[in-house]
Amino acid sequence: MTIGVRRRMGVEERRQQLIGVALELFSRRSPDEVSIDEIASAAGISRPLVYHYFPGKLSLYEAALKRASDDLASRFAEPHEGPLGARLLRVMRRYFDFVDEHGPGFSALMRGGPAVGSSTTNALIDSVRQAAYEQILSHLGVQDPPARLELVVRSWISLAESTALIWLDGRRIPRAELEVQLVHDFAALAAVSAAYDEEMTALLRHMVRDEPSDGPFSDLVARLISLAS
Repeated sequence: MTIGVRRRMGVEERRQQLIGVALELFSRRSPDEVSIDEIASAAGISRPLVYHYFPGKLSLYEAALKRASDDLASRFAEPHEGPLGARLLRVMRRYFDFVDEHGPGFSALMRGGPAVGSSTTNALIDSVRQAAYEQILSHLGVQDPPARLELVVRSWISLAESTALIWLDGRRIPRAELEVQLVHDFAALAAVSAAYDEEMTALLRHMVRDEPSDGPFSDLVARLISLAS
């Protein structure tokens, strides 16, 4: 039997290791099903030592959530190059990469879990939504959004969340189809709003101005025309 030699870690290094171990376990099971004993065992330390670095179970969950929320928010960052439809599609692919990698943890966070309801957790969730909102506005070239545009963007972000949760529950719809559908949903929400507002009409024209014939927005138009024929 070979006994491994444990390497002594500094305080911050050990904290980051425990957060990483917790996130790995949360990617396979809901956080409320993962015990501190399991996290300690996976990290190769004792249960009391976990509490030396984190005062309680909730504080470890919140720290893990902070890392995950930073990761998720970064998925919405995209270079401002090329047609908007293609940019949004790349964002959705990275978003679903995250959902796929952290399924149980993502589901527990959005539906309710051990850390949900705390002010820290709520603030982290809101920060991800706000980061996504600001990224979309930057791609649209808008700094002071009118009320209808804010409604469109925030509604779309909520739709992406609910779509991901439904997909996780059995994965009955191909992921790639949902990624494209969400890009179509954004264009559709903007188009409906444009029917009521001149500002949104101008913005919609700007959105589709450089859209290629094989882009997701053009694909949506073709699908709608085929339904009407």
